[in-house]
Amino acid sequence: MTEQLEIKNLHVNVEGKEILKGLDLSIKKGEVHAIMGPNGSGKSTLAQSLMGHPKYDVTQGEVLFKGQNILDLEPDERARMGLFLAFQYPYEISGVPLSRFLLQAVKARNEESAETASNGKAKKLAFGEFRKLLKEKLEILRMDESFTKRYLNEGFSGGEKKRAEILQMLVLQPEIAILDETDSGLDIDSVKIVAEGVNSMRGENFGCLAITHYQRILNYLKPDYVHVMVAGCIVKSGDYQLARELEEGGYDPILEELGIEREAEEVS
Repeated sequence: MTEQLEIKNLHVNVEGKEILKGLDLSIKKGEVHAIMGPNGSGKSTLAQSLMGHPKYDVTQGEVLFKGQNILDLEPDERARMGLFLAFQYPYEISGVPLSRFLLQAVKARNEESAETASNGKAKKLAFGEFRKLLKEKLEILRMDESFTKRYLNEGFSGGEKKRAEILQMLVLQPEIAILDETDSGLDIDSVKIVAEGVNSMRGENFGCLAITHYQRILNYLKPDYVHVMVAGCIVKSGDYQLARELEEGGYDPILEELGIEREAEEVS
């Protein structure tokens, strides 16, 4: 069985309003997908729904991963299975150093992996091994080790928060990562560094869904597939060239072609 994240006919309501209206999408490990679309199209709703945010009410459809409908699982259970979400607006957690947070998260991932291992034993990660792993990932993102001693996202700049999200991804090594506008608010250099972090994960054991408004991060990611999302559905898909067309011509030509009017700002 090819491991993939398979979204089937997904309908999601937020505060009584239907935002996703029958969305279908499959992301295989080894592939990088990008979703672009105008404001209000439901991109962030998709990301939050996939990880189980309680505000987002799934009324119909399935999200399958490893042969299981993950809509029945709690957010932490989805994460333990190998899903990861980089938040558009990362939360601040006072009193919890980033390094401690990462160590506990890695331990939790290893425990989940043990449940499917042949001997049923978790791989124990010595603290020295963890420090080595963390240092290696910090170097990819050009971050100083002192960064990890700070409380999670507390007092971080916008760019530091986004790098911290990617650092979590690199350390946790998820099988499918969802990046919710990780490039928003970043300068050109930071966008490139974040993309380098994602690209360091690329391979047959990693799949990614990058949600973005802009082509600039895609210039570095070079996604295998680009999808246009409008009014809660995927209305057009293509390769990286589609992102270039959107950058040059915007969404209006596609909306006019499909006879769709722009919707109001998405509920977040």
